[in-house]
Amino acid sequence: MRPSEIITKAIDALYIRPIAAVIPRQIFRYGVCGGSNMILDSVWYFIIYHFIICKRYIDLGIVVVSPHIAALVLVFPITFFTGFWLNRNVAFRRSPVARNAQLARYALTVVGSIILNYVCMKVLVESCGIWATPSKLITTVISTVYSFLAAKYFTFRNAER
Repeated sequence: MRPSEIITKAIDALYIRPIAAVIPRQIFRYGVCGGSNMILDSVWYFIIYHFIICKRYIDLGIVVVSPHIAALVLVFPITFFTGFWLNRNVAFRRSPVARNAQLARYALTVVGSIILNYVCMKVLVESCGIWATPSKLITTVISTVYSFLAAKYFTFRNAER
């Protein structure tokens, strides 16, 4: 059995009557996949921010990158590929859109998500004075809503429900 089938069966085992009456299966799968990727993102962000970057500014010569933005940049490739894989193989398994087109569309929507993440982090940390890790969690919630709408109506549109 493939990993995606195991994950799908595990998620579907949680799709019980009270939830099934309110939330369509595809949205439930997307939510579980997105929630799992969000937890992975937050754990990696915490580890990278506190133990790899050690809350230090990174001087790249031409620009100095704040620690919260540097951690965001380093976490990105991890959650990009895990998010695409989960969406393609679990949440939107039967999308008629070709794999390469899905990846291109996913990359485009992720660019929007990166811009949204960057702006939110800048505003929350630098303008509002909120600590970096809570700011990242707030930013993730905002970005998740945007990502769901982009996946449903653009990246994997017309996927069977």
